[in-house]
Order: sequence, then C-alpha cells, then structure tokens
Amino acid sequence: MTLSYLAFHLIFTIPPIVLLATTLPRPLAGVGGKRGVWALPLLCLIAFTYTTPWDNYLVANEIWWYGESRVLATIGYVPVEEYAFFILQPILTGLFLYHYLSRSSETNKRIEAPRWVGGGFWLAVSVLGWWMIASGIDAFLYMGLIIGWAGPILSFLWFYDGPQLWQYRRTMLVTVGIPTVYLWIADAIAIHNGIWTISPQFTVGIEPFGLPIEEATFFLVTNLMVVKGILLFLDSAPAFFSNEAVSSQRTPIS
Repeated sequence: MTLSYLAFHLIFTIPPIVLLATTLPRPLAGVGGKRGVWALPLLCLIAFTYTTPWDNYLVANEIWWYGESRVLATIGYVPVEEYAFFILQPILTGLFLYHYLSRSSETNKRIEAPRWVGGGFWLAVSVLGWWMIASGIDAFLYMGLIIGWAGPILSFLWFYDGPQLWQYRRTMLVTVGIPTVYLWIADAIAIHNGIWTISPQFTVGIEPFGLPIEEATFFLVTNLMVVKGILLFLDSAPAFFSNEAVSSQRTPIS
C-alpha cells in the first residue's frame, strides 16, 4: 500500500494524540497549575522555531528527500506535513508525559553530581557532532548534524537543573522510552513505504530492524528534549507533584 505523508499523520500521529488528549485523568492544569497549561504550547513554539532552519538545511542538501506525489505542498524545502510534525511530536510525547505524571508519585533524593555529569556528557556529544560535521566524511554528516544540533540543548538542560532531572529519572526512562520506540516503528514503516528516503551517502549504514541509526538517534534526542523541557518548566510550579497541587487544580481549563 502506498501512503502519503498526510496519511502517515492520519494513521500514526493524530490518532494517538486524540486518544491521549481525551483520556487524560485530569486537566493539564492538574499537573503544575498554570505552567501545566502553558508547557506544551511553549514547547511546540520552541521546537518549531529551532527545528525549521535545521530541517530545511537537511532537505536542501539531500540528506533525505520525499517520495514523488507523497506531500501536499512545500514551504522552503520542507513539506507542510513535516512542519506539522515539528508540532505533533512534542504534543504526542508531552501528553504521554502528562498521563504518566498524573499517575506517578515518584520522589527521589536530589543530588548535585548529575548537573555536571549530565551536562558534561551532552557537551562532549555536541563536540563530537561538530567534529563529525567538520571532518568532511560524508557518512558522518547526518549523525553529526543530529547530535551537534540537539547536544547543546540537552547539555543546557542538565546544567540548568540536573538534580531535578536525575530525581525523576524513572519518569524520563518511561516517558522518553515508550514514545521513542513507537516513533521508531512508525518511521521505519514510512521509510519502507517510500514516504521519505534517508540518503545512504550521508549515513553510516547501520540499520537495526531496517531503521537507520541516525533516525533512531533523532527520535531519542528529540523526545529527551521534550520530556526534560517540560519537567524543568513544571518544576517552577509550587509542589508540582504534590497532592495539594493536584487537588487544587482539578477545575477544567476554560
């Protein structure tokens, strides 16, 4: 069966978003108060702004491309369905995180070490990405562009409040892991169906289960940015995981 990019959204992104949105156990304000309401819209705006020039560069340089007659229209070098994906992925992963937070009572002791360990790790990943880009080795280009683009953001989030992120490491494991695996499967299907094609020239050629390792890395780091960004944004809300915050914010969003 031949799928268009729009059909991909109608099958793989929009239905789970609708399901997650309609089955939330409490309104968004029930997790983090007003910050719970604003976290997703702000994150979508940041994701759209930060990803747009990067994605246009990738497509313009034929690091990947789209199947003939698979997209409705393009703006710049990128299909409108791709711009939609910049927003739909954060909503999908963010709503999954809200579901988990609404049911979780995870608490752990804050420690300072992860601030420097995590921040330093992702800074090193960033440097590796920049080296891969500068090396001029074609096979390193896509991976270098991914980790060189995402690494600074992830490093900043860890330096900003690594102890908070480490405190909710189980939350991150679940809420990053499950949406990432789901998107790996959806991406592999899209590639197999020819909706988009990843250039073999600019990838290392490692494809576990038919998915280029670069694509697997992309969904992992982007979901990490979504979950960590929301957690740190909500952290400023008083008692954001407490029963008091939950009970006082149960009124529907108007």
